[in-house]
Amino acid sequence: MSSKVKHPKNSLTIMNELVLPNDTNTLNNLMGGRLLHWMDIAAAISAQKHSNRIVVTASVDNVSFKQAIKLGDVITIEAKVTRAFHTSMEVRLDVWAENIPSGTRAKSNEAYYTFVALDEEGKTVLVPEIEPETAAEHELYEGAMRRRQLRLVLGGKMDAHDATELRALFYKE
Repeated sequence: MSSKVKHPKNSLTIMNELVLPNDTNTLNNLMGGRLLHWMDIAAAISAQKHSNRIVVTASVDNVSFKQAIKLGDVITIEAKVTRAFHTSMEVRLDVWAENIPSGTRAKSNEAYYTFVALDEEGKTVLVPEIEPETAAEHELYEGAMRRRQLRLVLGGKMDAHDATELRALFYKE
């Protein structure tokens, strides 16, 4: 049985990485695949903290690359569970790039990852629900259901007609 918990402040994960030459392309920009790998690690840690279980990545969506990250930049990845469903959790990630010598810091990426919690035999298990507390947490929590329905519709796991949260955005019923 799933239990309700306050918004999982303990699921907040902050990870820092220094962009080294082996992480970059020929333009001395961080390779997107390397960043996605680091984001996956940070998101998994956040989901594990919330569920206290082993987790596996179920989906990655809405990854936005707003600005290049350069060789020598320090990146900070902030990951936090926004909503828990039965056995899955949505994690929002924000990525910041900081050039320490110049003192500049800018948001470079954001994304949503979904994880599923597993037991020791690899079977899915229930995860604790979330009760958002702040207005920002409520906004992310409510949006998570629409994002989930969109993922399911696009993945062929839900009929668009059954995506009530998405339909409510477009139709008055």
